[in-house]
Amino acid sequence: MGQGLSCRGSHEHGLFRAVQHGDLDTVAALLQTHPSLLHHSTVYDHHSPLHIAAANGQIQVLSWLLDGSVNPDVLNRQKQTPLMLAAMHGKTACVEKLLEAGANVLMFDACYGRTCLHYAAYYGHSSCLKAILSAAQSSPVAASWGFARFVNIRDGRGATPLHLAARQRRPECVHILLYSGALVCASTGRYGCPGSTPLHLAAKGGSLDCIRELLAWGADRLQRDASGRIPYMVALKHRHGACAALLNLSSAEPLVWPSSLKVISELNPEAKELLEQALMDANREREKNILKGSVHTLPSPPHPDGVDDNISEVSETELCCICFEQVCTIEVQECGHQMCAQCTLALCCHNKPNPSTSRLIPPVCPFCRSTIARLVVVKKESHDDIDQDGFDITCSKPSKSRKPRNMNEGGSTSSSFKGLSSVNSFGKMGSRSSGRIAAENEWDDDKQN
Repeated sequence: MGQGLSCRGSHEHGLFRAVQHGDLDTVAALLQTHPSLLHHSTVYDHHSPLHIAAANGQIQVLSWLLDGSVNPDVLNRQKQTPLMLAAMHGKTACVEKLLEAGANVLMFDACYGRTCLHYAAYYGHSSCLKAILSAAQSSPVAASWGFARFVNIRDGRGATPLHLAARQRRPECVHILLYSGALVCASTGRYGCPGSTPLHLAAKGGSLDCIRELLAWGADRLQRDASGRIPYMVALKHRHGACAALLNLSSAEPLVWPSSLKVISELNPEAKELLEQALMDANREREKNILKGSVHTLPSPPHPDGVDDNISEVSETELCCICFEQVCTIEVQECGHQMCAQCTLALCCHNKPNPSTSRLIPPVCPFCRSTIARLVVVKKESHDDIDQDGFDITCSKPSKSRKPRNMNEGGSTSSSFKGLSSVNSFGKMGSRSSGRIAAENEWDDDKQN
C-alpha cells in the first residue's frame, strides 16, 4: 500500500511540474496513463493543474486542459479560480482563454471576497483588466447583473476595483475603470480608513498620476472619510507634498472631463483620446504653477517647438482659427467647422452645470452657433483641395495675411473664445517568480491608517 501511495505521489508531482514548465507532451502522456490525476490538487493550497497553468502563463497546457472539458471555475483552498490567478500574475492570454471557455467573472474568493476584476486592478495588469471588462460587457453578467454594477463591485471590506487601483498606484487601471463607469467618489466600508474615497487612497499612496486621473474625472476634494479627513489631510499625514499641493482647497480646480454631455459620451475612441490628452496637458500646466507656488492661470496651448510664423511647413489653413497655435484636429458635424483639441475641450468644459441641480446644455459651434451633435477627428486634406491663394476649398479658413487682424480685433471670435480657457471650468505583490501562487497573508494593503 505504501508503495502505491508513493507511486501516485510521484505521478502527481511529475504532472504538476510538467504543467508548471509547459511540457505538454509529458502532461498528455501522464493523463492518458492516469486519467484520475486530472482531478488531483496540491496538498496544501489545493491548486489544480488548471490553476498552475494559469498562474504560470502556460497557455498551451491550459488550452489543452480546457479542451478536455475541465471546469474553468475549479476552486483552490482560498476559493480562488484559475481566472483570478491568471489576472493576479498578468497572464493576459490565459485570462482571454478562460473567459472564452466560460469562466465566471462573478466568483468571489475566501480571502477578502474579491473577484478577478479586483485582482487585475490591485496588481496593475491593465491588459487583463480590459479583457475582463470586455467579456463582462458581452456576457450574461451585463444583462442579469448590470455592467455598471460589475465595474463597481465591492469586496468583503467594501472596496471597489477603483479603490484598490488608486491605493496601489495603478494610474492606467484607474483610467480604464473610470472610462468604464467606475464611481469616482464611492466610499469604502472597512477597507483602509472607513469612508475613504479613491482620492483618499491615492493621497495615501502618494501617486500624482492617480490623483490627476481622479480629479480629471470629477473627484471631490472636499469629501471626508469616517474620521473627518479630506484627501489633502491624508496626503499631508503621509508626507506627500506634491500630492497635498494639488489637493489643497486653495489651489485652482482642475479641468474635469465632461462625461455627462451626450456629445462627449458618443465620441469615437480616436477623438476621445485626442480630447483626453488635451485635458491632461492643460491640467499638467496648471500643476506646474501650483507646485511652483505661483498664482494659477490656465495657459494657452503651447506653441509647437521649432515652428515659426514665417515658415510654411504647416499651412495656415490647417491652424485653429481660435488660438492660431495648434493644428485643427477636431471637426464639428454637420457644419464642418474645425478646431484644435485644446479649444474644443475648453468649449465643452466652459460653464458646465452641475447635473444634480440644473439641465445640461450641449455646447454650440463658436463659428455658426449651431448645436454640436457630434465631434470627429479631422481627415487630412490632399493638396489638390487647397487653391493657390491659400484657401481651403472645402472649409473656409483665414489666410496668413488675415492672422494679425483676427488676433487683434477686440470683438473677434479668437479673443472672446480664448477667455474660456482661463475660466474655472467645473465648479503586484512585488515581483514574483512564475511558479509562485499568492497566499492569503500577502494582501498587505488592508491595514487601517
